Amino acid sequence: MSFWWFWTQPPVVEVALDEDLPKIAEIHAASFPNKWNAEELARMKAQDGVTILVARRASPYGTRAPLGFLILRTAADEAEVITVAVHPRQRGRGIGKKLMEAGLFRLYADRCSHLFLEVDASNEAALLLYRGLGFREVGQRKGYYGGGEGDGTALVMRIDLR
Repeated sequence: MSFWWFWTQPPVVEVALDEDLPKIAEIHAASFPNKWNAEELARMKAQDGVTILVARRASPYGTRAPLGFLILRTAADEAEVITVAVHPRQRGRGIGKKLMEAGLFRLYADRCSHLFLEVDASNEAALLLYRGLGFREVGQRKGYYGGGEGDGTALVMRIDLR
C-alpha cells in the first residue's frame, strides 16, 4: 500500500490549542536566538487581540503536532505579525506561505485595513515570501536584530487588506 498522498497534501491551518504551546516553543527555539517558552506563549495567547495559528499535516494518520505557527496581534483595524516560524525539517514545503495566507484571510474577514511585520533584511527566503504575498517595504530599523547576519536591519513591511 502506497502513502504518497500523505506527503503531498497541503497542511491544515487552525487556531492553536493550549496543548500545542510546548511544540510551538520548540519550533521557536529552533528558529530564533531569543527563545520563548510555553508559559510565555500562554501569556501571549491569553492577551486580547492575539491569535496563534498552527499548520498541521492534513492526514488523519499523521501527527497532530504543529509543523509551524504564526502569531498575529490586532488593534483597532490594524494587525501585526509577532512571529512566524516553520520547523527546520519542514522548511521549503510552502508551510510558511500557507500560514501567512490563512492569517491574511482571517484578517481580511475581520476587516483589518493593514498588516505590518518586521523582517531581517538579510533573510532572503522570508523577503521572497512576503513580497510574493504583496507586502511592501515602508521603513527600516537599523540594529533591530542583534547577533544575526548582516547589520541587523529590520525592514518594516505592510500589506493593505482593504
